[in-house]
Amino acid sequence: MSLAAGLFAAEDGLPRCGWCQASAAYQAYHDHEWGFPVTDDRRLFEKLCLEGFQAGLSWLTILNKRDAFRSAFADFDAERLVRFGPADVERLMGDAGIVRHRGKIESTLNNARRVLELREAFGSLADYAWRFEPSPSSRPRRLTAQALRALTQTAESEAMSKDLKRRGWTFVGPTTVYAFMQATGLVNDHLEGCHVRHAASTAPRPMASR
Repeated sequence: MSLAAGLFAAEDGLPRCGWCQASAAYQAYHDHEWGFPVTDDRRLFEKLCLEGFQAGLSWLTILNKRDAFRSAFADFDAERLVRFGPADVERLMGDAGIVRHRGKIESTLNNARRVLELREAFGSLADYAWRFEPSPSSRPRRLTAQALRALTQTAESEAMSKDLKRRGWTFVGPTTVYAFMQATGLVNDHLEGCHVRHAASTAPRPMASR
């Protein structure tokens, strides 16, 4: 069977998006997490933070360090992170299990405070984030590899990025935000022909507030 551009056949014979070829763990992430709707605040905050850490790196690098990130950053519990101080920043700078980038570490602690502010304003980070789910009419009719290459950022990711920055968030540029949208199911960017695309598109999702 010939596969469309951007897909590959794994050992089980199922077609998958080509970006997850590197390891079995990457394929498991692709099959069971990426593109599926997320409504849990802690996991949404984790994804925004880790997408910021990914800037300049591969997502596989971050995925391989995710357990270490969770341990280092109190499982991305914003209420606990707001109590971190300068000594914690220095401790994290010495943690070889994570990406030791001072600006990104300090950004995570700053953004924890911003999460609590969003909860005050919107009830939850989920209620805030899902307001930016794009209308189906704005999406490509068929998500081919060529179409996906043009989707590094969108009007919705630009709007969310601009609003987050206005609220004091850092490391949330429109490309980072679009990667967050892809990962948490605000958009379904599994390619046409990928065996996961249908499952991701039919998974339960919240009603977007418009």
